[in-house]
Amino acid sequence: MIDFLAAIFSIIFNLSTLDAAVRLSTPLLLAALAGLFSERSGIFDIGLEGKMLAAAFAAGAVAGVTGSAWLGLAAGVMISIALALVHGFASITARGNQIVSGVAINFFAAGLTALLGQAWFRHGGRTPQLGRDARFGEIDLPGADALKDVPVVGDIYNHLISGHNILVYAAFFAVPFSWWVLYRTRFGLRLRAVGENPAAVDTAGISVTWLRYRAVICTGILCGLAGTYLSIAQSAGFNRDMTAGRGFIALAALIFAKWKPVPAMFACLLFGMLDAVAIRLQGQAIPGVGVIPVQFFQALPYILTVILLAGFIGKAIPPKAGGVAYVKERT
Repeated sequence: MIDFLAAIFSIIFNLSTLDAAVRLSTPLLLAALAGLFSERSGIFDIGLEGKMLAAAFAAGAVAGVTGSAWLGLAAGVMISIALALVHGFASITARGNQIVSGVAINFFAAGLTALLGQAWFRHGGRTPQLGRDARFGEIDLPGADALKDVPVVGDIYNHLISGHNILVYAAFFAVPFSWWVLYRTRFGLRLRAVGENPAAVDTAGISVTWLRYRAVICTGILCGLAGTYLSIAQSAGFNRDMTAGRGFIALAALIFAKWKPVPAMFACLLFGMLDAVAIRLQGQAIPGVGVIPVQFFQALPYILTVILLAGFIGKAIPPKAGGVAYVKERT
């Protein structure tokens, strides 16, 4: 048992594992922050998965055709915003069921990306392999080479902090930025208020509809970044169903964090760590245990998702007006 725990800890606290955890948690973090803005405004969005998938396909397709990662990013964000606005129209203007709308977006994205991928590229739903210029490459931060020989600090800075692509840094910068927007700006105050008591916001002469539409646009932007990361930063092209449930895991992380940006980051890092450990343990013999089936480790993030959503995280209270369409009272 001691040998088993020692082997596990040596893998978990290895710098390469921590580096992989940061990379794997990035799309989860972006998607969780996307859900944060939407759900804080009172619009439940389980369509994060669909928007991420559509953005990943659009980014991979456009980057593959144009050879430009930035054009791919723009395409991914635009298609994600478009789907977010569809969800906004169904939920805010048409006052439809928000869960049904989110499920519809997920099915629509899953089917359409596979169909268009096969029709356009003839690679079984995949986009062509992207070249270096069509992807976001790694960025070496200033002083990384100079500090690489410094014990501990140099290793952490050179191998863990430096060497990521721009979307990784954007994701972690978005955490304090989202906190500042939500808790230190007028827009954030109104956004939180409209998720708790839209009637009071309306009474103050503020448009509930416009506030919620701005929230879903923020959701679209962040989901677009998450999907783009998957196809043209983490990978070299779009693969069919490449989101693999990350949108739902991001929702679980958001609930686990009780709809707060900083705890959401740590929850996503936890999921990323589980994924990274699963990759490192595949095919390895654990002392006293032997080789554990790969499928067990691959299932760990999803098992944790089920455990968290089953209510083992304490009482998580969503915004009071969440999931309820606002109907303006007539006087």
